[in-house]
Amino acid sequence: MTFGVVMLVHTDFDRAEQLARHWVDGGCPVVIHVDKNVRTQTFDRFREALGDLSEVKFSHRHRCEWGTWGIVAGTQSACELMLASFPQVRHVFLASGSCMPLRPVRELRRYLDSRPRTDFIESATTADVPWTVGGLDHERFTLRFPFSWRKNRFLFDRYVSLQRRLRFRRRIPDGILPHMGSQWWCLTRQTLSAILQDPDRPLYDRYFSRVWIPDESYFQTLARSYSFNIESRSLTLSKFDFQGKPHIFYDDHLQLLRRSDCFVARKIWPRADRLYQAFLVEDAAMMKGAEPNPGKIDRIFSKAVDRRTKGRPGLYMQSRWPNADWGNGITAEPYSVFEGFTELFENFEPWLAKMTGARVHGHLYAPDRVEFDGRQTIVNGALSDNAAQRELNAQMFLTNLIWNTRGKRQAFQFGPRDTQGINWMIAKDPNAQIFVISGCWAVPLYRSNSNFADLRNAAAHLQRVENEHLSALRSPWAKARVRIWTMADFVESPMEVLQTIVDDMTGKTGRGLTEVPRMHDLGGFGQFLQNLKNQGMHPYLMGDFPVAAPPLNQAPKPRKPYLVK
Repeated sequence: MTFGVVMLVHTDFDRAEQLARHWVDGGCPVVIHVDKNVRTQTFDRFREALGDLSEVKFSHRHRCEWGTWGIVAGTQSACELMLASFPQVRHVFLASGSCMPLRPVRELRRYLDSRPRTDFIESATTADVPWTVGGLDHERFTLRFPFSWRKNRFLFDRYVSLQRRLRFRRRIPDGILPHMGSQWWCLTRQTLSAILQDPDRPLYDRYFSRVWIPDESYFQTLARSYSFNIESRSLTLSKFDFQGKPHIFYDDHLQLLRRSDCFVARKIWPRADRLYQAFLVEDAAMMKGAEPNPGKIDRIFSKAVDRRTKGRPGLYMQSRWPNADWGNGITAEPYSVFEGFTELFENFEPWLAKMTGARVHGHLYAPDRVEFDGRQTIVNGALSDNAAQRELNAQMFLTNLIWNTRGKRQAFQFGPRDTQGINWMIAKDPNAQIFVISGCWAVPLYRSNSNFADLRNAAAHLQRVENEHLSALRSPWAKARVRIWTMADFVESPMEVLQTIVDDMTGKTGRGLTEVPRMHDLGGFGQFLQNLKNQGMHPYLMGDFPVAAPPLNQAPKPRKPYLVK
């Protein structure tokens, strides 16, 4: 006993000839269906090339379009010829011109001989499969699809929409429950002949001829009515990407295919010479006797899909650019944002860099220039301090900076005086660590020598901007690690807050600070806030700051930064 191979061919006829000869050399008759869209001259040359093999026959040709009935009709014609011409065939294996045997044909024949009444066909109801792509699962069986999805996409979509509006529903023939699965199956003669010779076949053919992608449902559905023993799996290794397109195997997939232990794989690239040389040999030493296990390589394909759809964390590329937020994270690594600290402390940036080992920048989004650490003009990745270039895409400027400085913690200052294009970006970024002392924008106003009317207008504007920023940080969509102190709360215990910040950034606890930056003199600051209130501007983001503020734990101005024991 043996099995026969039905091949569906529409291109790459030199490889199809090579595969047909390999199947015949393994003791299997072959029936080939060639797409009627192929030119007659090409078909004749292909048939003449295999004319020396009596075990190879060609079936009646049908015009095949993806997702239409022609593929099923071609398969039916080839299977009928196979059953009529080769009575010794017990199983019929459906393959394409790009399906390559990965193990000796004799081993597959022995495997099927040990399972004489088993049909290998993936068959599951639409409710049980997650792989349907394009929004049509059960509807493919209840609507009509007379137009090609690939060649007449406009008519296809409009006709589907019309049927939905009219609430049109086709009646599924009695006695069948639609199933779906891989097109590539291996059925016993008994099951296949029962399907092809069913007295109700005209009814079923008429129904499935208007089903979408019937080659994935016709045999999968009808086999359930006649098979004594179905194993709902395919003996052909076929993998699909997240868009429903088949993965193509190339030369560098050689070891991956060997590890799968599968009998056949598709879709093989026609110019993968190394694969054809490696697998199209009949070597008894290659016989494994192992059960096909495509699960061995599923993890690799899952990782490939993740890499293709998400990429590396924080890396943006052209293929994912048109899809907003279609990426693996917003930025590549953790970073820290400080708001209000440089306004409250002298020389805060060098102190923080010394305490944490981070690369501490100034206001990266200052209106006039980008304040890189040390006030460099160009940093990693050829990022310039030119504010106009930064504003071409403020968010990508930050992601580029984090990506190009991987391995070194980045920190920068931010506030209401800066351009606000990254507000929601940093709020939603899980890599962002944001420390805010609200209301500190008032300190530079207090220390300036401007007209009070101008100060009042500036304070109202800055408070409005910072309030919108804080709303983003406190929103339910915020994913950043955010710590917010009012200025009044902060100045009551600055040492405790600074210790917390250093511990969070370094990941170390228990080591007390021995040096802190000097805080600006805030004598009279409370009265300044009261004056703003008296002029009708209510500065509420500072918290309950007293009018007559006591000394705020700061050393006299002439002294150097104090030590804490």
